[in-house]
Amino acid sequence: MSKAKKSEFRPNEYVVYPAHGVGQIISIEEQEIAGLKLELFVISFEKEKMTLRVPTNKAATVGMRSLSSPELVNKALATLKGKARVKRAMWSRRAQEYEQKINSGDLLAIAEVVRDLHRNDDQREQSYSERQLYEAALERLTREVAAVAGGDEAVAQKQVNDMLVSRAA
Repeated sequence: MSKAKKSEFRPNEYVVYPAHGVGQIISIEEQEIAGLKLELFVISFEKEKMTLRVPTNKAATVGMRSLSSPELVNKALATLKGKARVKRAMWSRRAQEYEQKINSGDLLAIAEVVRDLHRNDDQREQSYSERQLYEAALERLTREVAAVAGGDEAVAQKQVNDMLVSRAA
């Protein structure tokens, strides 16, 4: 990954922050913190009603990145069609792995979590924690698909659901 330069991210641009998903850079501001002048990206996460300030020189280190390319989004959607790969490890271990994949910010890894945790109507019920992880991954995936397409989240949600349902057919 290249070092985040001022020119790499601009105000009004959508970015992916690994721990929170897709957000929009509202501005780049300077603040004095503990006697040091820092330049910060001010990122707004609309759904969570949260604002995050990330030092511009730390953006690459924390894994902040631009939105995925349309090709990568198509690859992620194609991943959803694949067969679920559920390891035979204990649930706590698998849950930890899923959590790491979701927080990695990697679109393909998030798509794998959605694929692996997706349940059709005829399959057994999900546990509460399984459902929570599935919904978190699904939301991250859907938001990035919508942001890349420049469209509506509802349209992206339908696109993702169609992919998941098509593999069952």
